[in-house]
Amino acid sequence: MAGARAADDGFPWWLVVAAALAAGIGILVAANGLYREIFAIVAKGVGITLFVTIVGFALASALGLGVALMALSRSLILSQTARFYVEIIRGVPIIVLLFWIAFAGVPAFVAGWNYIAAPLQQAGLIGELQVRDVSLLWRAIIALTIGYSAFIAEVFRAGIQSVEVGQVEAAKALGLSRWQRFRLIVMPQAIRTILPPLGNDFVAMVKDSSLVSVLGVADVTQMGKIYAAGTFRFFETYSIVAYVYLILTVGLSLALRALERRMRKGLPR
Repeated sequence: MAGARAADDGFPWWLVVAAALAAGIGILVAANGLYREIFAIVAKGVGITLFVTIVGFALASALGLGVALMALSRSLILSQTARFYVEIIRGVPIIVLLFWIAFAGVPAFVAGWNYIAAPLQQAGLIGELQVRDVSLLWRAIIALTIGYSAFIAEVFRAGIQSVEVGQVEAAKALGLSRWQRFRLIVMPQAIRTILPPLGNDFVAMVKDSSLVSVLGVADVTQMGKIYAAGTFRFFETYSIVAYVYLILTVGLSLALRALERRMRKGLPR
């Protein structure tokens, strides 16, 4: 155990090598006109990639927490519904879920909404909803939200269950309400268990956000695909695409590790 801790606290030579490699590639990009052009085009999709990731992850975390609380409920219906949701969603590949939401789920929702809201539409109070009113960007975000919420729900459930029952019982004996016990006792301790896997899921979503390119969403991957298809510079283009994703994922991983260490220092032991 001590050896593992010492290895973790050692000097990050891998980061030095990675930074030197990234700097070398950056110099190559800046010095080469072709690579500079490709990088400028691909970088236009960074904003969409980050938007999809941040919004999707925030929604997935909120939904995942709700599902986790359902799974821990004393109600058999709620707990079994949550288990059904987690097992079914985790069994479907993200890209399949993406296609289903985009081309089956959203049209079905629109049809159902128009059926329910027909009286209001006939009265002229609201307009008829069209499938095209739901952009492909938001269909992609919805798919990532649903897909990742099942995994995040398990992270929250495991973290909450890691808190000793005795502490919860003591808080109950002191007269704290269920919400107060959750906010003041359970979550501050559960976050120690939750934060590392939650950070891993966030970085994973950055990579899986590249799947939205199959819907034509102009993220990093889609911008690269468009450029490569028009110039046949596949090696150069996808090398730059990989470089951009590595900068994003490694940078976010380091930031999350720093945040984790900082939060751990401020949490009660």
